[in-house]
Amino acid sequence: MTSNASVTFVGNATTLLRLGGFTLLTDPAFGAAGSRVHLGYGAWTRRLLDPAMTYAELPSPDAVLLSHLHGDHFDRAARRVLPRDLPIVTTAQAQRRLRRRSFSDVRGLPTWDAEEWRRDGELLRITALPGRHGPGLVDRLLPDVMGSLVEWEVAGERRLRLYITGDTLYRPFLGEIRERCGEPDVMLIHLGGTKLLGLTLTMDGRQGAELTGLIRPRLTLPIHYDDYSVMKSPLGDFLTECQVRSLTGVQALGRGETLKLA
Repeated sequence: MTSNASVTFVGNATTLLRLGGFTLLTDPAFGAAGSRVHLGYGAWTRRLLDPAMTYAELPSPDAVLLSHLHGDHFDRAARRVLPRDLPIVTTAQAQRRLRRRSFSDVRGLPTWDAEEWRRDGELLRITALPGRHGPGLVDRLLPDVMGSLVEWEVAGERRLRLYITGDTLYRPFLGEIRERCGEPDVMLIHLGGTKLLGLTLTMDGRQGAELTGLIRPRLTLPIHYDDYSVMKSPLGDFLTECQVRSLTGVQALGRGETLKLA
């Protein structure tokens, strides 16, 4: 058993979390730059940057954490290489669709429900958190999205509490996450200001800074901001907004970089 925790930024929303004896892969997308992914209703987007590494170059994960079933979070390249029996924790809606694609161990979680793994005195818990992908009624036309709270314990002692926002817009009701779950040690925040048909579908720099101020994690790591052509708000927008608000603990994570968390 190792007491180390780290995150490796692969690209877009794809990260590798190593939490002691557990390895967790988030939102797997391994398509090369130039590849296109489908966003629904005839809409497509093109990938602009290569992922920092391929699935084969990563250690084998114990599970996949999928915030929602959109092409830039679970692309054709990922579908080809992921083992069909690899556990996937996701929304109930994505569970139904992935099982139709022959993934046999998909666990759809309603909001605030959790999935746990125990091994050699360690505990990994994933709790589904609320999120809102689109504005108003448009949200009903988009895939259900969830945030996630990832908690790692060793011998009954909490070592890390990590909040992954998923592709949510900023909404005041997200403050319930801190009220119910406490202060996160780390937040992986999905940004990019994704625009489709003139509608903003993921947080831009201003919304991201508002959520950071609402949740107040010890460390905020921005991801999901420049990989696809539909992303219109660069990382600099978020960093500037955080500076204006005097928000601390915000750190840019380089593509391919591994950062120790605990």
